Parts: sequence; C-alpha cells; structure tokens
Amino acid sequence: MGGQAKAKKQKKTKRNDTKPHEENRMTPQERMKAKMQEKAKKKTAEKYTVDQLLEKTEERIDNFDFDMARLFCQRALDIEPTNLSILDMMGNICAELGDVEKAKQVFLKALELSPEEGHSKYMYLGQINTGTEAVQYFSKGIELMLNTMDKLSNEASVCGAAAFPSDGDITKKDVSVAFCSIAEIFFTDLCMEEGAADRCKEALDKALHYDEHNPEALQLMASYLFSIEKTEEGQVYLKKSVSSWLPSLQKEEECEERAEHDMEEDEDQTKSNIPPYESRITTGKLLIEADEYEMATEVLENLLEEDDEVVQVWYLLGWLFYLQLDKQDLTNSSTNLKKSALTHLTKARKLYVKLRCEDAPMLEHTEHLLAELGGEAHEAEDDEAGPSLEDIDDDFIQSSDEEEDAMDQ
Repeated sequence: MGGQAKAKKQKKTKRNDTKPHEENRMTPQERMKAKMQEKAKKKTAEKYTVDQLLEKTEERIDNFDFDMARLFCQRALDIEPTNLSILDMMGNICAELGDVEKAKQVFLKALELSPEEGHSKYMYLGQINTGTEAVQYFSKGIELMLNTMDKLSNEASVCGAAAFPSDGDITKKDVSVAFCSIAEIFFTDLCMEEGAADRCKEALDKALHYDEHNPEALQLMASYLFSIEKTEEGQVYLKKSVSSWLPSLQKEEECEERAEHDMEEDEDQTKSNIPPYESRITTGKLLIEADEYEMATEVLENLLEEDDEVVQVWYLLGWLFYLQLDKQDLTNSSTNLKKSALTHLTKARKLYVKLRCEDAPMLEHTEHLLAELGGEAHEAEDDEAGPSLEDIDDDFIQSSDEEEDAMDQ
C-alpha cells in the first residue's frame, strides 16, 4: 500500500511539472485572477444565454455606454469565441472606444474565420491601414457587398416584394462610400503611383454610379477636376454636393398640404446627407478656391457653431475675409472685412499655440496675412482680447509643470 501511495504521489508531481510554460511564469496574483475570470465565465454561461448577453450589449450601445457594452459582449464572446456576429459587434465597440489595436485583432480573427462573409470588417481594416493594403481591404469589402446585394435582389425577384432588404441591410450608398474611400487613397497616399489619376477617376465614377446624389462622391469629383484644372466642371459638382445639405441652398417646397411626418422625414434625410466635419472643412477650402465666398462663409460659420476650437476653420474664415478686400462688389465695407479678417486670423494664431498644432505652413500663412493686414492692428486686438501668445504658451507650460510636480508629490 505504501509503495502504491508513493507511486501515485510521484505521478502527481510529474503532472504538475507538465503545466504550460506561460502558466509557470505567472505570479500567484495572476494565477488567482485567471481562476477568478474562468469562474466568472462559467457563472455567466450558467446564468445568461448568448442571446440575453447580446440583448444587454445592444441596450448599452443604444445608451452610448460602450464600456459596459464591451463587458457584456466579451462575456458572450467567452461562450462562443467563433461567433462572427459577436466578433463584429465587439470590433465595432472597440472602435467606438478608440481601442484600435483590439478592434484590429478582433476583425482579423473574424476575417480568418470567414473571409467570404461580412463586409464591415474589411471596411474597418481599410480605414486603419494605408496605401495599397487599404485599397485591397476596401476592394474586398465592396466585392462582398455587391455579392450580398445581388443575392438579395435574386431572392426578391423569386419571392416577391416581401424579400426586399430591410433598412439595416446594405444600400447602394454604402457601396458608393466605399468607392469614395478608394478614390481618396489614390488622391492622397498613392497619388504618385503610376496610373493613380485614372484609378481615382474610375473609383469616383463607380461611386456616383451607385449613388449619384452622394455629397462625398460629388465633392471628391470636384476636387479631382480642380486638380486637373477643369475648374468650371468642378464647380458644377461642388455646388451639387453642397446644395444637398447646406441650409440656404435647400429647395423650398410648399408645406401647406404636406403632413407633419413627411416634413420630419425630409429633415432627417437632409441631416443624413450632411458630410463629416473634416469633409466640410474641405468643402470650405474648395468653395474659397472657386470664389464662392458667400457659400464658403456659411459652411465655415456653421462649423464654428458646432466646434469653435478648430484652428483650421478660424484660419480659413480669416483668409476668406482677406480675399474679399480687393473685390469690387463688396456687400460689407472694407473696414468691416478687414476687422473680421484680423479677428479670425488672430484667434487662429492663439488657438494654434494653445492646442499645440503641428501645421507649420498654415501658421506661416496666418502670420503673413496678419502682417499684410497691419502689425499694429493685430497687436492692438491682442491687447484687447487678453494675454499675448507668448504668455498663453508660458502659462500652459507652467500649469503642465505644476501638474507633474503635484503628481510626483
């Protein structure tokens, strides 16, 4: 009996020696944490189904509580680690939280599990990559979207109207936006590649083929035409883009006979057409380039109402007022335009320092414009507005140093 007991003891010791190398290197605290996590996973699996966890995840997403949404989604993923829907949801949550690396890992895992299903992972991977690699991801995503649309279209023709896709399914605008992403890459990152201009134009043509009213596609086409010196043609596309969302250019329609819900639907449609903030900054630049000063002013002032701490918007407005000083058909006096230019350029200069921007050409041009407008004038405005740029910078550095000293103590 003693010999058998000894043999069992030796055998047990041998099993302990064969633990995974990573676990052997874990500290006691880490091992305890891992055990607690494993226990929590089992308890969650016993208490909730995957559907219940996903329902809770969606509730948190609807309330913009992405931290809690991530916890619930992770529990669902612990139970079904290869569930593509859960992986897609987790990737999007991580993206919303700004955890780019985690989102990338999740989407790459989904891609590995199912490379021919689900376009959204390719869209995200295209966004976080650059150059040729990004184009490849976007192209694959477009391929999957078009395949899905063809499949749904065939089902609809066989089964009737009931089989048409719902609001949550892929739309032609989704495809158009994806082609815009490709066009923008050839317009920027890959602009020096052989045949880049042709590839850019090809992507833009396809973007407008799938959605001829897409403001982003229209604006990119305008940028492309300006770049090849087809200014007049570019202006047509630019105005068409802006007219789909700029309030002053919205078509006035008779409202007396329209029901209230119809008016709300039109308002929602207008809001859905409004491009992202950065895209509208580009719109402002293009309108200035096209001498469409009135529209440019409206676009840029609307941007300031949304966020008044964007250096580029203040700079563009200052430049816009400066450019109008030598125009003959002025609606405002030269004095008012000069004052507006000084005010906006001075604000841009101060914000540049405060936010520690890194756009030397913009700062250089701002300084040049302020000098052209008169050094004494903008110095006087600085005195009225508050401390100098140097004082702001010194105060900012001093406050940062004080915070660091407090943390050290």
